Amino acid sequence: MGVEGIGASVARKEDKRFITGKGRYTDDMVVPGMKHAYFVRSPHAHAKIKGIDKSAALAVDGVIDVLDGKQLTEDGIGNLICGWMIHSKDGSPMNMGAWRPLAEDTVRYVGDAVAIVVAESRAQAREGAEAVAVDYDELPAVTEAMDALESGAPQIHPEAAGNLIYDWEIGESAATDAALESAAHVTEMNIVNNRLIPNAMEPRAALGLYDAAEDHYTCWTTSQNPHVARLVMSAFYNVAPENKLRVIAPDVGGGFGSKIYIYPEEIVCLWASKRTGVPVKWVADRTESFQCDAHGRDHISNIKIGFDSDNRITALKVDTVANLGAYMSLFSSSVPTYLYATLLSGQYNIANIHANVRTVYTNTAPVDAYRGAGRPEASYLLERTMETAARELGVSPAELRRKNFITEFPHQTPVIMTYDGGDFGASLDAAMKAADYDGFAARKAESEARGKLRGIGMSCYIEACGIAPSKAVGALGAGVGLWESAEVRVNAVGTIEVLTGSHSHGQGHETTFAQLVAERLGVSVDTVNIVHGDTDKVQMGMGTYGSRSGAVGMSAISVALDKVEAKAKKIAAHQLEADEADIVIEEGELKVAGTDKALPWFQLALAAYTAHNLPEGMEPGLKESAFFDPSNFSFPAGCHICEVEVDPDTGRTLITQFVAADDFGTIINPMIVDGQVHGGVAQGIGQALLEGCAYDAETGQLMTASYMDYTMPRADDLPWFNVTTTKTESPSNPLGLKGCGEAGAIGSPPAVINAITDAIGNNDLAMPATPQAVWAAVKR
Repeated sequence: MGVEGIGASVARKEDKRFITGKGRYTDDMVVPGMKHAYFVRSPHAHAKIKGIDKSAALAVDGVIDVLDGKQLTEDGIGNLICGWMIHSKDGSPMNMGAWRPLAEDTVRYVGDAVAIVVAESRAQAREGAEAVAVDYDELPAVTEAMDALESGAPQIHPEAAGNLIYDWEIGESAATDAALESAAHVTEMNIVNNRLIPNAMEPRAALGLYDAAEDHYTCWTTSQNPHVARLVMSAFYNVAPENKLRVIAPDVGGGFGSKIYIYPEEIVCLWASKRTGVPVKWVADRTESFQCDAHGRDHISNIKIGFDSDNRITALKVDTVANLGAYMSLFSSSVPTYLYATLLSGQYNIANIHANVRTVYTNTAPVDAYRGAGRPEASYLLERTMETAARELGVSPAELRRKNFITEFPHQTPVIMTYDGGDFGASLDAAMKAADYDGFAARKAESEARGKLRGIGMSCYIEACGIAPSKAVGALGAGVGLWESAEVRVNAVGTIEVLTGSHSHGQGHETTFAQLVAERLGVSVDTVNIVHGDTDKVQMGMGTYGSRSGAVGMSAISVALDKVEAKAKKIAAHQLEADEADIVIEEGELKVAGTDKALPWFQLALAAYTAHNLPEGMEPGLKESAFFDPSNFSFPAGCHICEVEVDPDTGRTLITQFVAADDFGTIINPMIVDGQVHGGVAQGIGQALLEGCAYDAETGQLMTASYMDYTMPRADDLPWFNVTTTKTESPSNPLGLKGCGEAGAIGSPPAVINAITDAIGNNDLAMPATPQAVWAAVKR
């Protein structure tokens, strides 16, 4: 390891522009003639559109045009799609209702877009939108998944009878039932995974530009995967041919999954630009973000877990109903199926698993992947139940887990996954040591002396990152490949550009990706420039989500570097009159091992481009590309331990310590990894204690549409995080990497709730465990 290479805590290169206000976000983009847009949105959760009167809006000063869904249809713009086909257990395909970018006949949730107003200024566009008169015929609404399945519930899509999207299963039902029947002990729980609203620092935004002279479109957008945005807008939505469409995602201020998808706004802004003849920019306000960004989680589950007389798990059975909202978003179908049920084995050796999942339409915002995407739901379900089982069995929660850990790898679970490696006991030991687990009893007694309730809880999670390989996920219904691309360009003076299909929105790619190059080629990270987020500059890539940037994105860079390194060594061997096998790259030079003969990196690069003295038949230049498709997922895992103190008089929970011991395989930059864990744990604590999206069951109105009602964690809600790591390398990629970005949000919620329920002696507590909810549980 060099001072800037793999394993070094290099300060983030990108932070200089961010902390000095020099970042360039979509809202910073200005093009000549640019106008502003505001969307007319439904105030009703469910209604027929009887008519739209635009006359008053068109009379507003500065308004250029008002466009509606009928015009959109006339111009051939297609429906939004779901990109992962799921079949019910009877073999029938999922029931996908139509989602128009601008609702034409029916609105299905509060915030459903009905029209777009284009004006000289944003204020004028908003004034124009308020003047649009939409005649609605209000219909009954349903917001809760279980209510939507009831006979006589409001029908949301004609394509989905009874609001059921699919009824899917995985595992062996009969064998699991038999194992439960013969179990010495069965723990059963009903668990709700509460609906969350993502809250990136930067709201979503889009700027659409149609160039009539070139018959070309450009879209600046807050996207985690600009190439996928271009693909679906051209291939499915008929916005523009792919070769006539450029998508640029500049600096993006946080994503957490909510910026993976292609929303109506990008489509409509591009279409409106051509229709009006002016560039059209839209920037969401916070209310729009609360209403219209894809929400996360929202599962209701029943779980049964059986143990034999030696407390070993014999069977796990899960029945889940997942609320997908009013429409199926881009990856929504995969979240409660292949990203959730396939992780229900957790870290445990379970011979029999069966899961049944039903997904449901409701009159709420669409639900899709949110940090962790299915894995937090699975871990919460399993780890709450394991902690409860330990209490029922009267054994140590740590030792019950240890007894059931998988210890031999590779391990084939009953629900598709093949775990390729890990050491779950090492993470448990590291977490217990860091938390001073044995000293808890003394701390509990000290709290009791002050009239406080102290509890401790743990969570042993596993997740699957870098979804792969493409052939396998294609067989499961994925509509795209899940490889990644990279191109490494060595310039004539030795500086390097890395073009990656991954996209950074806070993960530090410009630093960590440069560190990989520094490690391999012996150059300074300052000589390496990372290029991403522009479909006209970078060859097609799949973007950033699911903790795939390292394991898949950096692996593609590594493969491209292999090719660069091989060519560079051939040139150096030729010029130094040495055997190619004797050439090593060290400290910015290509050296002949065991001698003082060397060629500086910049001279090697220049030689590649002057081409005066290259090996016979070699092409000039030093530029290579690669596509990397992993052979398997990577499987980060770990143990999180939370300790809390509860005030029984107020219900307020104070997290006194939080320990995270994670196995991320090879770590490129420990400081950045720690930051990712901190952020993930903060979001997990937010879900556990504070955050919860609520709709009025009768009207379908969003009751948590601002920060006055939706509580985000603040600094004083969070403890000092004690973060440590263990290491087993992933064999599914050349660097041994595992994802780290989602781990904190996966492992922390069950640890927090397990700790609170331990403190108060009442296991009947749901998220968010607000002071009111905890106080009520203490008093029950």
